Amino acid sequence: MRSTPKPLGNGACRGRFYRGFLANPCSVLERKGASQLKDISWKLVLVGVVVLAAIICILPTFKPTLWPYKKINLGLDLQGGMEMRLKVESQKAVKNKIDQLADEIKSELRDKKIRYKKIESTADAKISVIIDGAKDIQDFESYLKDENSDLVESNRLVSDNVLTVQLGFSQENVNDIESKAVEQDLETIRNRIDQFGVSEPIIQRTKGETILVQLPGVKDTERAMELVGKTAMLEFKLVDDTKTASQPNPSSLPPNEEYLDGIGGRRYVVYKKTLLTGEYLTDAEVKINSSTNEVYVSMDFDKKGARIFDEITGAHVGERLAVVLDGKIQTAPNIKERISGGRASITGDYTMEEAHDLAIVLRSGQLWAPLTLEDQQIVGASLGADSIRMGLLSVYIGGILVIAFMALYYKLSGLVADFALVVNILLIAAGMAALQATLTLPGIAGVILTIGMAVDANVLIFERIREELEVGKTPRAALDAGYERATLTILDANVTTLIAALVLFQFGTTTIKGFAVTLSLGVVSSVFTALVLTKVVFDLYFAKRKVKQLSI
Repeated sequence: MRSTPKPLGNGACRGRFYRGFLANPCSVLERKGASQLKDISWKLVLVGVVVLAAIICILPTFKPTLWPYKKINLGLDLQGGMEMRLKVESQKAVKNKIDQLADEIKSELRDKKIRYKKIESTADAKISVIIDGAKDIQDFESYLKDENSDLVESNRLVSDNVLTVQLGFSQENVNDIESKAVEQDLETIRNRIDQFGVSEPIIQRTKGETILVQLPGVKDTERAMELVGKTAMLEFKLVDDTKTASQPNPSSLPPNEEYLDGIGGRRYVVYKKTLLTGEYLTDAEVKINSSTNEVYVSMDFDKKGARIFDEITGAHVGERLAVVLDGKIQTAPNIKERISGGRASITGDYTMEEAHDLAIVLRSGQLWAPLTLEDQQIVGASLGADSIRMGLLSVYIGGILVIAFMALYYKLSGLVADFALVVNILLIAAGMAALQATLTLPGIAGVILTIGMAVDANVLIFERIREELEVGKTPRAALDAGYERATLTILDANVTTLIAALVLFQFGTTTIKGFAVTLSLGVVSSVFTALVLTKVVFDLYFAKRKVKQLSI
């Protein structure tokens, strides 16, 4: 005879002992319900924060005036622009180094009282030296051993106490200078383009001594080429006003002078000796003379440069000092007094744009070696617009087909997956805007691939749920088991895909990188939407009603 269980509390809930375990259905349900609500709450907050942040990031792309946040950058193939392939003339870097070294040797030999008949650089990047006298030869050889151990001798001849020798760099040093010239030019170009204001340019060394430069959205190609290709060799030289340059005849000038052209077509006679170079320059900025509204470029030198400039201006008051950029005189003002503080200026009939570009090339430093244009390609905006239109059409068609399939095959659960797919695309776009990544045509292909991958995770989950329902589990239990058992499979598949995408980004070309960026963002967002977003939707659905049958 069974006894009637006594009511617990107010009779709303009843408890029993099962094998020594006290089960209170009321308290268990209350704890379980509270735990589920707490779990749903933090996930719901997380989803809300992520979606809100995505909307904030993506809205300026469609309406830039909303707030000062950058929009998605379009690649060269989508918005047009220019592409250049530049060859670094690295041999000229070796020649420039030899020229500089020849001048230094002359100066140092004079300081050491070592007499020489001839020291000059040759066209094949050598230094030709003639020393007369046994003592001077001995002192010169000691000097070379102590001060210029990198130089190697060739064609050495000693006759009647006259040393004739050619000095040059070893092949190892030549290779090192040429390699550094390419790397330095690459860095200089990158600095100039960054200051030019181009969004997401592509600047990279391709093969050998070639540098690839892609400038999306640039329309003034001549200005861009001028900015990139300018050597920016800055020199200060004294002007010889005692000679006229109206009828230039180089042979009539002494060996230490030369003719140089200036802005406006004027020609000057200047001394060849460079008193100061741009290597001591620390900053250059555009300024406007408040009294004349004249635009000029102000330059600041470092401590050593300031000292040299102070000595130059102090020793040559009343003379004219030419500011020479890439062999062309920008300005040649008269030195009225000693100028201390390490500041100089370049004046001329500049527009604001010209002065801005001049300041950029001065700040970024000079190229180690000149650049020659091997190839140039202009991508029109109309081609980019067609690419965008066809790419978006592919996204629309692929998205509609996937959405339709999921809704027909998985019914209401498929609609949940479709909602997650829309959020997934939103997160990809927001991620590109937040990271300032560049969307390219291959990147759109990555988005299309992600659309299929995004619902793949939901397919795995839904098929698991179906299996659990077939063995007789309740919808709630089947749902939890489906998500729990599919999670590891989803993470494993997506982590391996993410690793592959990161490798493509690290070692791939420009085109491959665009694909890798959207694929990586798509993998991360699809995992979030499949495992978190859809689970929150189902949890809310089950929390508000007693579900006897799941539409799946």
